[in-house]
Amino acid sequence: MNRSSGILAAVSSLPSPYGIGTLGKKAYEFADFLAEAGQKYWQMLPLGPTSYGDSPYQSFSTYAGNPYYIDLDFLIEDGLLQKEEVLACDWGTDPKRVDYAKVYQHRFPILEKAKMRGWERDREAVRRFEEENASWLPDYALFMACKRHFGMKAWTEWPDEKIRMREPETVNRYRQELRKDIELFTYIQYLFYQQWEKLRGYLKQKGISVIGDVPIYVAMDSADTWSEKQFFEMNEQGIPDSVSGVPPDYFTADGQLWGNPLYRWDKMEEDGFGWWIRRIGGASRLFDVIRIDHFRGFDEYWAVPYGEKTARIGEWRKGPGMKIVSALNGWFKDTEFIAEDLGYLTETVKTLLKESRWPGMKVLEFAFDSREPSDYLPHKYSENCICYTGTHDNITLESWFHEASSDDVDMAVKYLGLNAGEGYENGMIRGGMSSVAKLFVAQIQDYLLDGSPRMNTPGKADGNWQFRISEGALTKALSKRIRELTERYGRC
Repeated sequence: MNRSSGILAAVSSLPSPYGIGTLGKKAYEFADFLAEAGQKYWQMLPLGPTSYGDSPYQSFSTYAGNPYYIDLDFLIEDGLLQKEEVLACDWGTDPKRVDYAKVYQHRFPILEKAKMRGWERDREAVRRFEEENASWLPDYALFMACKRHFGMKAWTEWPDEKIRMREPETVNRYRQELRKDIELFTYIQYLFYQQWEKLRGYLKQKGISVIGDVPIYVAMDSADTWSEKQFFEMNEQGIPDSVSGVPPDYFTADGQLWGNPLYRWDKMEEDGFGWWIRRIGGASRLFDVIRIDHFRGFDEYWAVPYGEKTARIGEWRKGPGMKIVSALNGWFKDTEFIAEDLGYLTETVKTLLKESRWPGMKVLEFAFDSREPSDYLPHKYSENCICYTGTHDNITLESWFHEASSDDVDMAVKYLGLNAGEGYENGMIRGGMSSVAKLFVAQIQDYLLDGSPRMNTPGKADGNWQFRISEGALTKALSKRIRELTERYGRC
């Protein structure tokens, strides 16, 4: 990774007339914007299908693509949909916010229409797609078909114990009985990957690489846990003893109770970490650079007793450490990794990060704590790190200057030489751009400065993941301003 910069923007945040950002025309326009602005990276959030709460970090599958991101206009151009069908749906009235309830209500009936028109026409291409993805697609499609059959209940609540337990005869019976829905979810993935690969090709033409997140854990209600229970700390019924989270920290006094099943690292090691190798192999099909979310979990992880309402009670357990990092480095020699190493770091985590040779993260919003010296101050950086204004879990810079303590703001003003003429937010970006960090990434909201909200508030159950970029906000003037700054500090 050479000295460069990028922008963090979720696909869901792109403008679109159909309620949520997609892999359509606006994604290509955003690629153009990045290139014009001298950016080399588009950092995205996970692309998987979301479940209750709409978090991209709680997906039904670690391999599948989100049906919401399939562009409907492209399907109209392909003859799979009619414009009138799409326009007849109520996708929401606020172009600055995703209305997930309405997107969920209308997206699947629309995609069923596309499947009815395209399944026979595309049968040979779909067959090849199925063969290429045989390691995960059949289980995922059956899992989603069963969820639909059982009223979208979590698999641990399916009334048929035999399918919960994946008894072979019962699995085969459901494959026959739910064939139409299995075809639907297979075809949806075919459409997603078809559109993704075209966009990825366009990004490469523009010299843009994609940074994508791989959450360290998978969702409890996922095809991954249902199909490979042996790798998770749960009984045959899917009931865990403990679940994932982090103890109280900077973000929340109760900690963060994620609720994901924990890994049976002993079983994974016996398997040569094959589960993780397959998972990262799937991610490398989507992304050029992979950010491992909650890297600390490789060293040690917080285990919360199942049934607790917060993450206050728990215990630290030892993770696989360099064993898994070495396995990933050995298998994916051409893939670059980023370690999300935020929060309190023990000496063992610091040692693991150093031995991994992966760059860690530095967040400018954490740098100016007037109470104690911070490792996030730019003069403390080494070159092998990624500097962020903030992540999807942070407030925007615009909000930070209003909500941070006056002492913290004063420290930032003095440290970075901020002034009203330049704008405090622009000065903060300048501070990151000018640092020695090999890569600088800003949230798109931090460039827009239009009152856009944060993407996620950790510990808050609703109202997250809804931010959308306003139509027309990505102007030529903005790309020019970003490019000038990027060139000034040698990141073009």
